[in-house]
Amino acid sequence: MKPSLSRRAVLAALAATPVACMTLPSAPLPAASTGHMLQGADTRDDIAILRRAYEQLHPGLYRYSTPAEMSVRFDQLERDFSAAQSMGQAYLTLSHFLGTVRCGHTYANFFNQSATVAKTLFQGHNRLPFHFRWLGDSVVVTRNLSDAAALVPGTQILAVDGIATDRILAALMPYARADGGNDIKRRALLEVRGYDGIETFDVFYPLLFPTHADGFALRVRTPDGIERAIIVAPHGLEERTRAMHIETDPDAPQWTFAMQDAVGVLTTPNWALYDSKWDWRGFLDGVFAQIASANAGGLIIDVRGNEGGLDCGHDIMARLIDKDLPLDGEERRVRYRTTPSDLDPFLKTWDNSFRNWGDDAVELGTGFYRLKADGGDIEVITPKGPRFTGKVVVLTDAQNSSATFQFAQRIQKLGLGKLCGGPTGGNQRGINGGAFFFLELPGSGLEADVPLIGRFPLTPKPDAGLTPDIAVAVTAQDIAAGQDRVMETALAAVS
Repeated sequence: MKPSLSRRAVLAALAATPVACMTLPSAPLPAASTGHMLQGADTRDDIAILRRAYEQLHPGLYRYSTPAEMSVRFDQLERDFSAAQSMGQAYLTLSHFLGTVRCGHTYANFFNQSATVAKTLFQGHNRLPFHFRWLGDSVVVTRNLSDAAALVPGTQILAVDGIATDRILAALMPYARADGGNDIKRRALLEVRGYDGIETFDVFYPLLFPTHADGFALRVRTPDGIERAIIVAPHGLEERTRAMHIETDPDAPQWTFAMQDAVGVLTTPNWALYDSKWDWRGFLDGVFAQIASANAGGLIIDVRGNEGGLDCGHDIMARLIDKDLPLDGEERRVRYRTTPSDLDPFLKTWDNSFRNWGDDAVELGTGFYRLKADGGDIEVITPKGPRFTGKVVVLTDAQNSSATFQFAQRIQKLGLGKLCGGPTGGNQRGINGGAFFFLELPGSGLEADVPLIGRFPLTPKPDAGLTPDIAVAVTAQDIAAGQDRVMETALAAVS
């Protein structure tokens, strides 16, 4: 696509204009004109299917909202969805509604959409060419992937194409999935750090804000305090994939371990190992054998940036206990014993046993069934040697919202170690997940995840993630200096 002369002129003028007198053009909202037009007649039945599926199957639909409140939202969604709109606008409409459920596992999953939807919505050449974090309402560059040498780590992005970053964040927040009122998780999910093949920011930013093939106009403040205008070329999915911080080959080792003097450091940025042939359990066997051989006095387990996946934390905790550990204090609940037959054609999954829980689902008489654990009423972790008895510190951040949230919660609650770093994602009121249906809406062709197992604490809990025992706030100065103060603090705590 050849850039327009007016756009070229604006970019050239910005590059030559001192920041003090620069005025960037405002951009209209919304910008979701992506894809072919969907007619109301085509999508009329989609919301009825969605509504029935969520009301019959979703265990957390009413965790933060009443049935009456959700009914009003479904009615509004049905009206909004009946209008003629582009695929991009339909995706925004659906995603905004799913965000109101306030469940970290309820969204129009990027990785479960059809090839047509994915090509239309996720593969544009419209990504900011750097990794970044949100520190408050500020974007701070953590890794520069562009040709602009000034975008060093620690640089603050003040505006993109004339729109202040706090306005960008406010517009994006309703589309970010998180449990309850845990906005720390929503903000973290809108960072670009190289942990996900498709980043949430990369999906929603170009749907809400217009992007240009000839570049982004940035207003920045570099670590030396100087404000300047910078023009950067956009990146596509290929550049994002090449810059990922995690191992992209699912069968390659996903974790690392190293000894620092008498302290073992286990780094696990990814527990989504469902289809991996890598023997992570064997890797842990080797880690704890090495720890025992080295007579280590401390162990740091780094789960920062890791939402969850498999319950890998169970195999770690098994090395920290000397007797069976019942995972009590909460109840696993589902909303059905057998799926309604009229919904089955729209429900895809990897395990058809989710369609019929059988005798494992015990009716509670409250609209829920209590779901037994495999092998009994309560899940139990059995000790596995060699046991580690030294100091344990788990490094946390707001991305920890599923299996890693539950791991951190048990480590803290049971006194098996201390949490160090930032507050977690997830929610102490319980989360939904464990098993899923992928609900395919036939009219629009969009997909929405339906988590099937809800965890509910047996005593009242706050609407919040976990507060670490040792809180360490990351600053722009730390990023500029390449300093990992969370790790440094943890090493001091176990040494």
